[in-house]
Amino acid sequence: MLIDKRRFAGLAAAILAASGAIALGSGTPAAAADCGYLFDDFHYNSSADTKLSQNGWTPRSYQGGPGVPGANWSPNSITFPNSGGDQVMQLTASTDGTSAGTKQAELYSTQKRFLDGTYASRVRFTDTPVSGNDGDHINQTFFTISPLNGDLDPTYSELDISEYLPNGGWGETGPINYQTTWYTYRNEPWYADNVHSEQRSSLDGWHTLVAQVANGHVVYYIDGVQVGDHSGKFYPRQTMTINWNLWFIDTAAHTGGLSTYIEQVDWVLFAKSQVLSPSQATAQAGGYRTAGTPFLDTMASTGGCSTPTTPPTTGPTTPPTTTPPTTPPTNPPAANCTDAPEWSFGTVYTGGSVVKHEKSRYGDPNGPASGQGKHLWRAKYWTQGSEPGWTDQWQDLGAC
Repeated sequence: MLIDKRRFAGLAAAILAASGAIALGSGTPAAAADCGYLFDDFHYNSSADTKLSQNGWTPRSYQGGPGVPGANWSPNSITFPNSGGDQVMQLTASTDGTSAGTKQAELYSTQKRFLDGTYASRVRFTDTPVSGNDGDHINQTFFTISPLNGDLDPTYSELDISEYLPNGGWGETGPINYQTTWYTYRNEPWYADNVHSEQRSSLDGWHTLVAQVANGHVVYYIDGVQVGDHSGKFYPRQTMTINWNLWFIDTAAHTGGLSTYIEQVDWVLFAKSQVLSPSQATAQAGGYRTAGTPFLDTMASTGGCSTPTTPPTTGPTTPPTTTPPTTPPTNPPAANCTDAPEWSFGTVYTGGSVVKHEKSRYGDPNGPASGQGKHLWRAKYWTQGSEPGWTDQWQDLGAC
């Protein structure tokens, strides 16, 4: 999965030094090798290109939600054409108004390895189909997600960095775009626990989408303009995959014949444990492209960065439309392993709460222990269901 990372380490450091990216909580410029990066310019021959899987991407091939029940998800719906003089990833979805005649597309990272840091992708949304009648409830997305381990799983994490509905859906008329940060949900009967921001204007064309995940806040940007700031219990609690998909919410608005829609992705960048401004993220990606670097992954080969200590000082341009819950009761502080209670999966912890816990071996609290012994942990901010040692909600205070 790593492509000559030694060759590009110096390049990344030079680009970052010029851009002035900040490690979480450090307040000073950070060298690229301190935290690690993922960058992909999507220069592949097809969805069957072995380099695509080697670089950590999976084209979806299995049926199921979201979207039209019974619709087909095919790797053949993902191609890599030229657009504007550069190669891009293209998702294609089509429908004739029936389940059997509906095709949808999704590409996602094979490994669930992304949490704190900066996510950025240049995406082309489209308001009209490339062929057929317009009006379908099509959803064009860029998001991160973890599996839902049962109804109302308190560790579930999902960041919908953009869900663009040019023709509306979910009872809304289009165009409308959402940023949604999830706490959890239940399928039957449906219950959603999330917070969202929205924009009610056309996003037809190319846009740079950025999400800064740090210090208990998820801050969203479109083309450098802040459009949301979500926090509290909605902050992600576990690592996630990076995804793009193109799917139909329903076929209720279809008017006959076959209609085909596309979404294109120019590049993606993830800066691990670093807060990059939208301009810094764009410059970072541009530096890799100028140097002829189609793919780079230094996340596994670099160390960690400073942990978050202070929240962002700027407020959201567009306030969320729902309000996080009231602050839960403060947990009693503890000073040592003798006084500290055992960490509990279902307990709500506020910033400053101290617990003792031996992290699990594989990130599953019900699985085997790591063998590292119990440590003392301090919660950095509101958290529930996030296991100490596996999520950045907890600061390691040392072994008991």
